[in-house]
Amino acid sequence: MKAVLDYLSAHTTRFIEDLCAYVRIPSVSAQPEHASDMQRAAEWIRDHARGIGLEADLHPTPGNPIMVARTPRKPSSKRPHYLVYGHYDVQPPEPFELWKTPPFEPTKRGRSLFGRGASDNKGQHLAHLNAVEAYLKTGTELPCDLTFIIEGEEEIGSSHLAAFLKAKKKSLKCDGVVISDTGIPSLKQPALTCALRGIVAFEIKVLGPNRDLHSGLFGGSVDNPAMVLCQLLAQLRNPRGRITIPGFYDEVVKLTPSERRQMARLPFDEKQEAKFLGVPELFGEKGYSALEQRGTRPTLEINGLTSGYQGAGSKTIIPSWASAKVTCRLVPDQKPTVIRERILQHLWTLCPTTVELQITLAHGGEPYLVSSENPQAQAALRALRAAFGHEPVLLREGGSIPIVNDFKKILGVDTLLLGLALPDDNAHSPNEKFDLDCYAKGMKMGALLWQELASR
Repeated sequence: MKAVLDYLSAHTTRFIEDLCAYVRIPSVSAQPEHASDMQRAAEWIRDHARGIGLEADLHPTPGNPIMVARTPRKPSSKRPHYLVYGHYDVQPPEPFELWKTPPFEPTKRGRSLFGRGASDNKGQHLAHLNAVEAYLKTGTELPCDLTFIIEGEEEIGSSHLAAFLKAKKKSLKCDGVVISDTGIPSLKQPALTCALRGIVAFEIKVLGPNRDLHSGLFGGSVDNPAMVLCQLLAQLRNPRGRITIPGFYDEVVKLTPSERRQMARLPFDEKQEAKFLGVPELFGEKGYSALEQRGTRPTLEINGLTSGYQGAGSKTIIPSWASAKVTCRLVPDQKPTVIRERILQHLWTLCPTTVELQITLAHGGEPYLVSSENPQAQAALRALRAAFGHEPVLLREGGSIPIVNDFKKILGVDTLLLGLALPDDNAHSPNEKFDLDCYAKGMKMGALLWQELASR
């Protein structure tokens, strides 16, 4: 292992340059104008994998291609086989004016690399590829066979990956999946994430008159779609954030006293967090700490709200329509289809007869929970401890990675969630960054992980 770890240390500068080249590609899957950039990013990661000694190809889908790369196999190998998953697509960078440096011009400031996708998720899966490169370039035998699956649709729901897994199920048979796409509290607290929240997404549209109307001539006799939408949304939760939809919490698994004690170990200062986020104070459901609210409780959030005149000055109208994009984060054992149906039924019940209600369904994913006591999890904790030099913690992550449940259902294996992102990495926000110390320790963790998993 010494040769592997020495190689990682000796090539630090080049690994950062590789990440910069990757981040420069504006692979925004949500925006059709970036279709050619999506292809370019897929080709970049394929060529990079080939360059370090992997067998790599692109697999077309009805959407963006999936990159699959394999370590060299030995005939009749009985070694364990693991999948490493990541995604080359990134979130839209808007609003541009809030970025200190352009989102796709990676910029190093101190020990951080700023750029869209640096942390979510290009830097995190590149760390694993760098670790494998160190094995191959030093002639050190890998104790596991590895297959990398890097897709381009994670940020828009991974709608084509499940079909790919089913089609390739035989060749993808494995002992487990490793994903670095979550976070850690600090460099002194590496983490194994044992749970993820699921998600339900939809758009609500309220239709009123067939055109914008003069608010003086028609106000009071024609219902205002923007007002109706606001009234509908306001009835979906109480002032402290508890969702008021009938049956919304029926399947929620309560936290055990042990889990609450584990979360209470994590250092968290609410006043400092509020200052960092630029809000007067934190907000949340009564009876739960901020960390519990983020990782273990379901939510309903308005992600976008649109209606009427948006230009300078005023325009006295009753808008003809109003819309809102909404997502719910779900926790074990909530089912996206069940929760979605309860939400829709409640909205139809609340909506007045003076307007028309349209609801467009979007992506969804189930929550995920895995035991920290299984041998693979224990092996991962040992690798984290050795790489970071500190005792790891167990986390419940507030975000969603819908494909984790597909790995379980289709391939029948659990996923090790070994994130490298810090709380201030600004994933999905302006000024996204990746801590370069996390990058380096992530490579070391990736190198040690295969030894630990093979010996478990």
